Amino acid sequence: MTVRKGRFADVPEIHRLVSHYAAERLMLPRPLSDIYENVWEFTVAEEKGSVVGCGALRLYSSELAEIRSLGVDASLKSHGIGKQMVEELLDEAKVLCLKTVFALTIAPTFFEKLGFHLTPREKFPEKVWQDCLRCALYTCCNETAWTFDLAEWTPKARAFLNDPVEVLI
Repeated sequence: MTVRKGRFADVPEIHRLVSHYAAERLMLPRPLSDIYENVWEFTVAEEKGSVVGCGALRLYSSELAEIRSLGVDASLKSHGIGKQMVEELLDEAKVLCLKTVFALTIAPTFFEKLGFHLTPREKFPEKVWQDCLRCALYTCCNETAWTFDLAEWTPKARAFLNDPVEVLI
């Protein structure tokens, strides 16, 4: 399995994964056009030429980012792919000199095992103003906020910096 930055050719598969979890009400839906516009945020896990996992690092400031749209093909759950995706996204955040990464989730145990800490959602007004207020679930949101202090993180080798990036001209 290879973990790498997302490319335009990956967008339909990323959309498939996100839509699967959105249909189960485990993730917020993202339109195909949004994924194309923000494909640079995504990291994917690829196995035998197919995208089997995805996750995005959404930047909010020079110090803060969110891990979102994290999903793994249902047939490959519990194989460590989600953990690899989060570690890759934390590596990327550290290389970008960010200080904090957070995730809003209904799967808190997963993030707690990876060293994230429960945090009041109000600590992230950037997220609330840019995304949460527009969400249909805003008044009845069941997600909790989890943060990771990047001062505690040592990045692994940065393969993503050396991967070719597809560019449309």
